[in-house]
Amino acid sequence: MDTKQFQSSLKGKTVLVDFSASWCGPCKAMEPVIREMVNKYEGKATIMEIDIDKQRTLATDYMVQSIPTLIIFQDGSEVRRLVGIQSEEVLEQSLNDALENK
Repeated sequence: MDTKQFQSSLKGKTVLVDFSASWCGPCKAMEPVIREMVNKYEGKATIMEIDIDKQRTLATDYMVQSIPTLIIFQDGSEVRRLVGIQSEEVLEQSLNDALENK
């Protein structure tokens, strides 16, 4: 996926993007939380996982300096950035805030 395709996939919706890598311990710890978000927000928000090793350009474009980095976009614009392991409650609150401010 190139930057243009990525930006196009963000248009008109609320998207949580998880920038991570397969070798990253904290990223692996976040996997169950991310899966739960996919289930809870089906039909309300899109959850995307981006492997920074496979999508280096996207990681660079969005200035991802440590992982996991979770970015919430609203209609293509970044509205919240969370770095490091996050609780399910923090992610839910952040997504709910973004959805309420559509």
